[in-house]
Amino acid sequence: MSTSFPRPLTEKEERYYVQQLEAGNAEARNILIERNLRLVAHIAKKYAGPAYCQDDLISIGTIGLIKAVSTYTSGKSTRLATYAAKCIENEILMNIRSTKKNRQEVSLNLPIGTDRDGNEISFNDILGTDADEILDTISLKIQVGKLYQALQDVLTPRERTVILCRYGLSGRQPLPQREIAKALGISRSYVSRIEKKALEKLKESLKDS
Repeated sequence: MSTSFPRPLTEKEERYYVQQLEAGNAEARNILIERNLRLVAHIAKKYAGPAYCQDDLISIGTIGLIKAVSTYTSGKSTRLATYAAKCIENEILMNIRSTKKNRQEVSLNLPIGTDRDGNEISFNDILGTDADEILDTISLKIQVGKLYQALQDVLTPRERTVILCRYGLSGRQPLPQREIAKALGISRSYVSRIEKKALEKLKESLKDS
């Protein structure tokens, strides 16, 4: 993810766009989100490390920012930026706790490559692999590692956010398209298109692995 973000809003600008949002201006919502992305990156950086990729945390924190913008009102005693910081941090911490608890839980249906016979395999196949089949187990684990690398290498930040949320990767609970659409402020059909395109990119990246 690019480290170049729009400058933050001044208090006066923030107040203006919040009022515009409350008046029904959809573009004001986009501006409030975009101009607070630097805040997301700043908070994500605090929690990034070997176990938690900063780009993933920024994607997760952005969901928290979207929730903040969607629920904030001008009647609150704090600035949007202050309110959003708490929502962003809560979203990241909730994900980290979930990841620690469910590190091995992943979606059962996402195709991740092929087995030694050329058959397409999914996470369901991994979980169902006989522990005695050592060679297959090692091969499948390698495929999982390649999947996570492909998530970073070939997907845009938005595509990665949709896939992580949709398929419950990195310890998340899988979410239906309508919930992802609501969180991101886009239509369900758009989420479906993003998901389809992202899966095609992942499969293309992994087919020769």
